[in-house]
Amino acid sequence: MNRARPVAALALLLALVTTVAPAGPAAAQTRPEGEMRFAFYVTISPAWFDPGEVTGFITPFWTLWAMHDALVKTMPGKAMAPSLAESWTVSPDGKTYDFKLRPGLKFHNGDPFTAEDVKFSFQRAKDYKILKDKVREVEVAGPLRVRIHLNEAWPDFLTFYGTMVAGAGWIVPRKYVEQVGDDGFKKQPVGLGPYKFVSHTPGVELVLEAFEGYWRKVPSVKRLVFKSVPEASTRFAMLKRGEIDVAYLLGRALRGAAPEARALRAAAVYFARPPFCMARQTRSGRSGMSRWRTPNGLSASTTALTSAGVEPMVAASPMPLAPSGLKGETVTVWSVTKNGRSSARGIA
Repeated sequence: MNRARPVAALALLLALVTTVAPAGPAAAQTRPEGEMRFAFYVTISPAWFDPGEVTGFITPFWTLWAMHDALVKTMPGKAMAPSLAESWTVSPDGKTYDFKLRPGLKFHNGDPFTAEDVKFSFQRAKDYKILKDKVREVEVAGPLRVRIHLNEAWPDFLTFYGTMVAGAGWIVPRKYVEQVGDDGFKKQPVGLGPYKFVSHTPGVELVLEAFEGYWRKVPSVKRLVFKSVPEASTRFAMLKRGEIDVAYLLGRALRGAAPEARALRAAAVYFARPPFCMARQTRSGRSGMSRWRTPNGLSASTTALTSAGVEPMVAASPMPLAPSGLKGETVTVWSVTKNGRSSARGIA
């Protein structure tokens, strides 16, 4: 199984939780509440707290998506969507990208977001050599204007800079990093994302709390707890006892479980305890496809996880995860496999 898929599913979940409502004053939105607990199959590394440490692996984006933000990033329905950059243009010769930054944004510690932070974040990033080799200069053209000059036209520039391929476009506060150093930043990271750092107990858990100054939408869930639980059987037991809300890659731990649980054997991401809900399967006319219908009537198509007659659980969750404007509806995020290949799906 491609283990990058649970990362993509979590990124999609965070995007759905924080992006549906239009940008506006945080005070006008509902205050976040509740807690959501995840069980990861790996130990959480402090290197995952720093976008500058991304070196070609997607795993760090589990935490980067929560704590940080990027000029351009992948969003539901868009491979490269504007985020910290309101817009950008490309010169006729394809060698200059001009980014207009979003005004009035502040990091978790109160530092203002400026073009200097964008340049600094690019220069300190350790990711792909090809990205650094292709870029001639990062120019601060004003407090909220950045121009990135390439040595030559490179159509794949945003594929590296504006997606989860690299971390150079994910922004950290220059003044704060220079003050505490790289090691200090990993101990107490500060970002522009929907969640801010609370604590990290090595080998045990990472705790994050909703940042009510987030520009896009204040998260619905107040606290996220990411637990390191290497054993699949332990993750499954915690899920059944209601100690966690989301578990990853249960695999063989599902052997001997009830039919409803065994139906999860092909899924990479599992949502369990209330208010999470079951989704019932109805056959569609297309070969190999099924229709998953949630109790409130929302539905989506995906490859059947099991043989006909079994009603698998998919990642279906009502409030408090539902974004503003969808109260009483269901946000669905799941990851399934077919013929050994993974695919991620999501609806809101």
